[in-house]
Amino acid sequence: MHTSDTICAISTAAGSGAIALIRLSGEESVAIADKIFSSPRGIKLAEQKSHTAHFGYIVSNGETIDEVVATIFRAPHSFTGDDIVEFGCHGSQYIQQQILQAMMRNGARMAMPGEFTQRAFLNGKMDLSQAEAVADLIASNSQASHRVAMNQMRGGISNELQSLRAQLLNVVSLVELELDFSEEDVEFANRDQLEELMNNIATEIGKLLKSFSLGNSIKNGIPVAIVGEPNVGKSTLLNAILHEEKAIVSDIAGTTRDVIEDTFCLDGFTYRFIDTAGIRQTTNTIEQLGIERTFSKIGQAEIVLALFEPTDSEEKIAESLLNIKSHMASDANLVVVINKTDLGVPTIKTGETVVSISAKNGNLSVLLDTISNFAKQRQLSANDVIITNARHYNALLLAQESLERAQQNLRNNLTTDLLALDIHDVIKHLSGITGSEITPDEVLGNIFSHFCIGK
Repeated sequence: MHTSDTICAISTAAGSGAIALIRLSGEESVAIADKIFSSPRGIKLAEQKSHTAHFGYIVSNGETIDEVVATIFRAPHSFTGDDIVEFGCHGSQYIQQQILQAMMRNGARMAMPGEFTQRAFLNGKMDLSQAEAVADLIASNSQASHRVAMNQMRGGISNELQSLRAQLLNVVSLVELELDFSEEDVEFANRDQLEELMNNIATEIGKLLKSFSLGNSIKNGIPVAIVGEPNVGKSTLLNAILHEEKAIVSDIAGTTRDVIEDTFCLDGFTYRFIDTAGIRQTTNTIEQLGIERTFSKIGQAEIVLALFEPTDSEEKIAESLLNIKSHMASDANLVVVINKTDLGVPTIKTGETVVSISAKNGNLSVLLDTISNFAKQRQLSANDVIITNARHYNALLLAQESLERAQQNLRNNLTTDLLALDIHDVIKHLSGITGSEITPDEVLGNIFSHFCIGK
């Protein structure tokens, strides 16, 4: 990767629109921009201050391509940390391509995917977790996913890991100090204090790991499984929620033999509603496979909607719920849904949340409110830090394993060098999330600033 090159790219979505934004970044971005930019006032962009906008024209090979607004961002006060010039032009695809070609003819090259953000990372404008949050922010499709991505991009995870990093720096400094004075048999680290410190770090890592379940749901949608016997109205309910004919509805039992999913936004959260095959005894091999998938989706769901008809007896409902619960995750929520209320509304006592609806008539307000309330109970504030990235989660798992080994070694009074190796492993795995590792110079600096050994 040649980071000294000047790169260019279209920053707005592909296709035609009212306005498009084309960006140059690199040491020669202002000089290249001046070669294709013509101001009615005769100004040169190279002579203008940072964070200023200027009206003019893009001229290439003597032909005026478009009238534009050029905005200048001087290093290091830009997104990438390099000089940036952004041209706001009309959104014609032809115009966009002509401006790009003019830039490349004058010394710029086409940016690779993610290269602007990569340069921001390399120039110290953000760490790896913040860089990944940029993609999450662009992909956010609900208030909750937007809030999580914004918090991460502003350094929420970075700040949390920085706190852990500072604590680990103290631990490794004490341990390294003992290794340096091993011949004198000097103990600088109080073992009880070390154990307490590592327990605190383990607690914080545990909280972050536990948050991944919610974070993953917010990012990818909270899974809601719609289950029940054939012909209770599962597909009708899915279609009513989505306001489209997503699933085939038929009076023939066993019409749905596979899983059908789609997303729906409700009160700031994205939900993945999953229509499943009807649960019943069958000898049909294909239908049996569909039922197996139904139980698999029940195990993956955070909310399970168990549909029944008004004519179903309490004994039948209780037996079915027992079967459904046996496949549910321990922290999942169950809602008993009595569909087809146009046929009557029975009194059901199951000990679970019971909602009566008519999916056919679109009478779903109470059910949707019930589903929304489950999410609100787990809603996080803007400052809460949660893990949404599988790479971060795996790194935290490895850090937790290394920390547990260090704690065990400490309890077994093993040698300091073994303890140091495990702590360095913890640091390595946590550093993989943000891309910043504790260096030997930092350890030395911490020793001499906090653990003075004479003069």
